[in-house]
Amino acid sequence: MKGILGRKVGMTQLFTAEGKLIPVTVVEVKPNVVTKVLSLEKNGYIATQLSLEDKKKSRIKKPEINYFKQANTTPKQFIKEIRNMTGYDLGAQIDASIFEGGDVVDVTAISKGKGFAGTIKRWNQHIGPKSHGGGGGSKPIRQTGSIGDISGNKVWKGMTMPGHLGAEQVTIQNLEVVKSDAENNLLLIKGSTPGAKGALLVIKNAKKSIQKKPEIQLVNLKEALAKNEIFDQAKKYNLELKMEMSLKEMKAALDEAIAKEAKEKEENVEGDK
Repeated sequence: MKGILGRKVGMTQLFTAEGKLIPVTVVEVKPNVVTKVLSLEKNGYIATQLSLEDKKKSRIKKPEINYFKQANTTPKQFIKEIRNMTGYDLGAQIDASIFEGGDVVDVTAISKGKGFAGTIKRWNQHIGPKSHGGGGGSKPIRQTGSIGDISGNKVWKGMTMPGHLGAEQVTIQNLEVVKSDAENNLLLIKGSTPGAKGALLVIKNAKKSIQKKPEIQLVNLKEALAKNEIFDQAKKYNLELKMEMSLKEMKAALDEAIAKEAKEKEENVEGDK
């Protein structure tokens, strides 16, 4: 098992080498510090405690200073344990390179809070009829339906009722890592992850899927722009190029066409003399 903590930046979209558009979530993954190593003999279970982002000085408590000093670091704001994660020493740093493109992960976060919601939004119930009064009440169209038999004389537990929606821990399983960028402390994960922008994410190996997927090949934007420039130049020399050709092959064909046209011009000038 391996995992890391990060912050959700937002969503964007990328193009694959085949031209397919895929939505991705951008996660900022700053280096995590191992602040505790839990063992089966001492703690009863195996885990690695990760910490992220320095805490404000005004919020630091004295006991925390000595606790984090053991890992040669400052008090951190976010602390999470990753169960069954081994192989790291106290004070070690973990960056985005822990995951690679094609890895399948589970992402956990606190979902967006949506306040007090009715049954239509919270439980996806049907609305009432929009004609003939709707069914009673001041706004009967979106009111709660039947909540049980009248002879029961009570409300049964587990009924789908209005209440607080969101702001709870949610895990989305089997998401694919598209790209890992350790230099810029970024992870690109295919699809959406729970939480609002800026939410703390816990990214771990997928619990139900251990099979690694083939890495998605993204389009190289610099190479694509360079090819477009060569295509524009090739039109002047009536040169036919294919997009499947490599950048090196395109440049060689263009240089050959330019040299050929220059040679023809020289021959024409000599013939006129």
